[in-house]
Amino acid sequence: MSHQGERRAAQSARVPVLSVRRLYWVKRWMYRTGRPGLVAAAMNRLSAWQFRAGVLSPRRAVTLEIAGRRTGRTISFPVVIADHEGDRYLVSMLGEDANWVRNVRAGSGEATIRRRGREHVRLVEVPVRSRAAILRRYLQVAPGARPHIPVSRDAPPAHFERVAAQFPVFRITPTEPAATDLPPKDAPGSASGGDAEPV
Repeated sequence: MSHQGERRAAQSARVPVLSVRRLYWVKRWMYRTGRPGLVAAAMNRLSAWQFRAGVLSPRRAVTLEIAGRRTGRTISFPVVIADHEGDRYLVSMLGEDANWVRNVRAGSGEATIRRRGREHVRLVEVPVRSRAAILRRYLQVAPGARPHIPVSRDAPPAHFERVAAQFPVFRITPTEPAATDLPPKDAPGSASGGDAEPV
């Protein structure tokens, strides 16, 4: 290959990398205050409806409903379920300050998962020491979360252990039989946009 051909090949290889970096920057900018901005909030509302209806989205993309800790009103927002060793988990991609994390903790973990049906669940917080493998799995199935968690999805477990305390993880525990189209445990597939945080 000529020097000119090598340069073109190198430039072509850099284009996808630059595009991903630009996309990651945009996604972080949309949540620059630690909460969704106007654009992110609008996208969240659309995704919540889409996931709840089970339209054009993978089965692990669902809508989570919880009670607001101040108003008691039901708050709905899209999330991605991560499966690991037979259990299902939710991860806060925005970390400890995410509004939904505070609401879940204030409500003793009571929540409802929606996808072509309804499943009442309790969200049980996972200890920091047990989060690393779940975070890794979460990044594998939730591409939209990758700009917010500063670890590559292919990184060794030790890298996830370093950031585990920053990102709350909750195990999904059903409180009654579900009649839904929710993903079974260890379901394959990934979701591209369901890991948004609530307003």
